[in-house]
Amino acid sequence: MSFIKTTTQNIRRSPYQTIAAIVIMTLTFLVVSFFIFLLAGSSRIVSYFESKPQVTAFFKNEAKQEDINDLQNKLKETGKVSNVKFVSKQDALAIYKEQNKNDPLLLDLVTADILPASLEISTYKIEDLSAISETLKSSPIVSEVIFQKDVVSTLTSWTSALRKIGMAAILILSLVSIFMIVTIIGIKISHRKEDIHIMRLIGATSWYVRWPFILEGMFYGAVGAFSAWVLSTVALVGASPFLSDFLKGIPIFPISPIFLLIVLLTELIMAAFLGGLGAYLAVLRYL
Repeated sequence: MSFIKTTTQNIRRSPYQTIAAIVIMTLTFLVVSFFIFLLAGSSRIVSYFESKPQVTAFFKNEAKQEDINDLQNKLKETGKVSNVKFVSKQDALAIYKEQNKNDPLLLDLVTADILPASLEISTYKIEDLSAISETLKSSPIVSEVIFQKDVVSTLTSWTSALRKIGMAAILILSLVSIFMIVTIIGIKISHRKEDIHIMRLIGATSWYVRWPFILEGMFYGAVGAFSAWVLSTVALVGASPFLSDFLKGIPIFPISPIFLLIVLLTELIMAAFLGGLGAYLAVLRYL
């Protein structure tokens, strides 16, 4: 209890330094929060595209059902395919009618005979789509393969770049936060040199003197992380209607409250560690 009381007194004695430390930690963990939200969102988008038929193979009119079945089995044997759906000529006609039900002229012009049968293939990993596409193109019964390679490649490259940029930004801001905590705690130690000297004269141990400063650093980190989480969560909830409309049906929202609580807990632990580490480095240097 004496540690907590001393820590509280240290915080109250220098409010401006306290505010500066909390602001620095808040800015750091705002970046952390937005990076986590972006990474989680991009991962769900990739998972969404992975779960959808991403490669469509259209068969020649002379393709036999036995050959089509053999091709399906060949794809399943690769272990990369999560789902294979066969769309017959009649199924293709039904889809066409549904898509053009408001245009009777188009419905009269198309029959099942002129529509090709097809396979719609989903893979476990988005990286496997290229290999599956090449396998389909090599089949003699396949007339055309539709594979949005550029879209998939762009999506994966952006996700990878986002991860690298976010990690670099978090690392830099974490180092800045530690430096600021070291500086602020160092200033406070300098202001309390006489008090610390008296405490040591009356028998206080080194850790008895150090712990209040370390707890103070952890407090700055925890408050900053909580403030950043609140701000980022409010911003995310406020932007969710716009993002839902922009993503057009990709199921990212609503955000799970459990996910938000996990993010909060992770950030609190990380912030308390960074604040405590900065304070510990300060007491090692100045005491």
